[in-house]
Amino acid sequence: MLTAIHPKIPMRNKNITKAFYIEQLGFTELGSTDYDEYLMLKKDEIELHFFEFKTLNPKENYGQVYIRTDNIEGLYQEYLDNKVKIHPNGPLQTKPWGQKEFSVLDPDTNLLTFGQSS
Repeated sequence: MLTAIHPKIPMRNKNITKAFYIEQLGFTELGSTDYDEYLMLKKDEIELHFFEFKTLNPKENYGQVYIRTDNIEGLYQEYLDNKVKIHPNGPLQTKPWGQKEFSVLDPDTNLLTFGQSS
């Protein structure tokens, strides 16, 4: 009976996180209430939620989200066009398990991996 998932991932600075996801990744803000320590963003059919963690050490952050897409090449090109820094170990490629994937790191080093079945 599960219908959706909205991961909660850490952020140190709401304004920096918001700018990265909206201006570079194409998300929009969700909801009409602005919470000081919480942020909800949406793109297409997915939501990501962020909670404030001011003392987060980005070098020790292991936050990860896997996001499925039905147009990985288009999304990859959109992010290249927007000058999104692709993870050095995560350019678009077909993995041995049959998924086409690429990855980016957000300002707090949360790893976002985008994937599509080959």
